[in-house]
Amino acid sequence: MATMGTTFGFPTPEQAFGAWQDLLRKSLALPKVLEAAQTVRVGCTPSRQVYREDKLRLLRYETDAPQRYETPLLVIFALVNRPYILDLRPGKSVVSHFLSSGFNTYNVDWGVPEGGDRFLSLEDYVTRYIDNVVDHIREETGSPKINVLGYCMGGTLSAMYTALNPDKVNAFVALAAPFDWSKKESLLQTWTDERYFNVDRMLEVYGNAPPQWLQTSFLMLKPVQNLMEKYVGFYENMHDEKFLEDFFAMETWLNDNIPVAGETFRQFVKYCFQQNLLIQGKLHIGNQRVDLRRITCPVLNLVARGDHLVPPSQSLPLNDAIGSKDHKAVEFPAGHIGMAVGSKAHRELWPQACAWLGERSDKLRG
Repeated sequence: MATMGTTFGFPTPEQAFGAWQDLLRKSLALPKVLEAAQTVRVGCTPSRQVYREDKLRLLRYETDAPQRYETPLLVIFALVNRPYILDLRPGKSVVSHFLSSGFNTYNVDWGVPEGGDRFLSLEDYVTRYIDNVVDHIREETGSPKINVLGYCMGGTLSAMYTALNPDKVNAFVALAAPFDWSKKESLLQTWTDERYFNVDRMLEVYGNAPPQWLQTSFLMLKPVQNLMEKYVGFYENMHDEKFLEDFFAMETWLNDNIPVAGETFRQFVKYCFQQNLLIQGKLHIGNQRVDLRRITCPVLNLVARGDHLVPPSQSLPLNDAIGSKDHKAVEFPAGHIGMAVGSKAHRELWPQACAWLGERSDKLRG
């Protein structure tokens, strides 16, 4: 990058010419940029729908890799964004690691809530939708128990489900998931503080939590990085075809926000962010108390050390709250999204996670 000259703060002729050449090279790359933006593809692994309920679709991934384990894997993502972040592009697909390791792998696509879905509650998602999906997989595969991988809010919902249904879950992998909101270390906790945020009033107006509002909130957690540095990096690398493909794939996902059903959003804000009931064993879903000590299956807790959405202090307490004697926490040097798409995570973290799960799953017989 050109540096300013020392005379009156103006660049030298050589520096000005170099900057002009750089601008010309970037201009010549514009057709390639437009092509990458128009042809971007996300969700790289073929899948087919095997179950549907209301807006929810259950996808089963298809692969030529041989199946090695009888115990299937269900991936549960948050309610805020689309689940294909775990299968974004070749080389950036968590799903592909489990498929190549021999797991029969499923993913929940929650669909897009509409106005009539505003009354869907945690009870609907945990004790109806997730339970029905798990039972379908058990029936389809003949496996009495399944493995569950829950990412972000999906990990929280998965822990709730596992605590209520320990007989159906073989092993639980939590990925950058929050369980304890007692330490006010993130901006999200400040913004959702009941002194400043009236969730009831907001939902009276909107019905569901609006996707534009959610996306803006996430962007403003790191405004300089999200609104300035990202585009500086884009300008500096717009000649790189692979960079463009990765950039537009991520932008597609980041802008593919969906609403969160109003009652579920209300309960999650009040019972988790504001009252911190889950880790205390005081959360009730319907008429059932969620006691994390009932999670007795093996648990792998994958924690993002640089997570600005779910800091480690929200994730790590899970291991001390559960009843399992076979549990492990891994703090990995990545951010919230980097755990799913980062090159280092795909080189180091996910092969280890697949091996851990394989050691605790039933191998395919005959």
